[in-house]
Amino acid sequence: MSDVQFWMPLGICLISLFAGIMSFLLPENAYRLRNRINLASALVKLFCVSWLLLGVYEGEFYETRFQLFLEFDIVLWAGAMSLLFVSLSSVLWLVTTIYAIGYFKGTENQGRFFGFFNLCVFATTAIAMSGNLFSFLVFYELLTMTTYPLVVHKGTSEALSAGRTYLMYTVAGGSVLLFAMVWLSSLAGPAEFLQRGIVASLDSSYHHQLIAIFFLLILGFGVKAAIVPLHGWLPVAMVAPAPVSALLHAVAVVKAGAFGIMRVVYDIYGVEFCRENGLLEILAATAAITIIYGSLRALNQDDIKKRLAYSTVSQVSYILLGVATLSITASIGGILHLVHQGVMKITLFFCAGNFQHEKQISKVTQMDGLGRLMPRSMTAFTIAAFGMIGVPPTAGFISKWYIGLGSIDAHQNWVLATILLSSVLNAAYFLPPIYRAWFHEPPEEMSKLNRFTEHSAGWWLLLPPLITACLTIAMGFFAELPIFPLRWASLIAFREYGQLGG
Repeated sequence: MSDVQFWMPLGICLISLFAGIMSFLLPENAYRLRNRINLASALVKLFCVSWLLLGVYEGEFYETRFQLFLEFDIVLWAGAMSLLFVSLSSVLWLVTTIYAIGYFKGTENQGRFFGFFNLCVFATTAIAMSGNLFSFLVFYELLTMTTYPLVVHKGTSEALSAGRTYLMYTVAGGSVLLFAMVWLSSLAGPAEFLQRGIVASLDSSYHHQLIAIFFLLILGFGVKAAIVPLHGWLPVAMVAPAPVSALLHAVAVVKAGAFGIMRVVYDIYGVEFCRENGLLEILAATAAITIIYGSLRALNQDDIKKRLAYSTVSQVSYILLGVATLSITASIGGILHLVHQGVMKITLFFCAGNFQHEKQISKVTQMDGLGRLMPRSMTAFTIAAFGMIGVPPTAGFISKWYIGLGSIDAHQNWVLATILLSSVLNAAYFLPPIYRAWFHEPPEEMSKLNRFTEHSAGWWLLLPPLITACLTIAMGFFAELPIFPLRWASLIAFREYGQLGG
């Protein structure tokens, strides 16, 4: 293995770490220099990830490994599933950086925000590229520490209370994961992520212990994945600024939890072991309950960000439902939704941030005529909402279509029924605010505002949601193109199920 193949995974992680350290070290008033460093770092990282994608596609192997103690190593490597998550974080890091520059323009503590923001992206990238459970857990806990300051960024009593709730949930989940990792390592040694898992070769006398460890791992990861009833921190954390909410929901915390569960199913236990022991049926049922519960709770939320938060509770579990449905096709849909949900949800949070930032609108009942006052932001919001509902040809339709087809292939019609019911509920909580915005008259005092002064911060706030809204359509309409995630999701699913007959 060449030096480039050894250092590339680590180098991609360190780009975000460098940007974070520089953000802390620069004087608070060095706004332009800090913004340039953040934007340049995001662009360099996106270029390096593209290079890595091409190398892996051509069959090259990339791994960084450092021996620490006993048999525990820090391992970063590039595989198909790693790169799917890394690509998502790289693209959304860039657009969120652009958005945050506009959102925080003229405010205090920008150095602190961008410092922890970049450290959060560093931890997320390292999670995506972790090659064993030990490395995953190290960076998973680092993600908790770096996102807490973002949640409490405003410094209000409400923000501090939300931060305490966030820590209570995530630290408890991390403790469960640590216990499960030590227990698993005592049986199987270093829990390396291997194709089709590591437990199949273990002595059958460990069977009941392995089942218990499986549920502990799902419980630990389920906190950040916001599985019911472990979701309580997520709506509370919406007190954070819009760029933080976008980051938490689209690419960092909830995705890290869902990604951890995918690693458990695919790379620690393996689909075959899970299928033989009925573990996936339990995971699928839990995901289905979460999907319906989150949708029902979203119906009654007047606060826009809280409605989106409960939508996230629901939508992230589509990933788990697809993975847990015993079908290659459904698995493709679940893996796809890891990316598609991120792009659609970040669009919604960008737009919600724009409504609050520009018009002080934070509730659904305040959205009357908003489409006339902020037509471009509202258009992006509408596209992303249609994607969440599953309207073709959006990205959300592709994800749901594959999960639905897979449920038919696996003769699990209840999964299809869950998808259809959830889509109806998605429409029930997304269409009313869209109708208000486009078909109601704006309040008299608002109608006097000039629609062409949509953004005081200029294109910094407008460009990111327009980009991600366009991606929402492109990833659905042109899903078969190799630059979009369908091909990589198919590769991952066939790798896990190919020898098992689907």
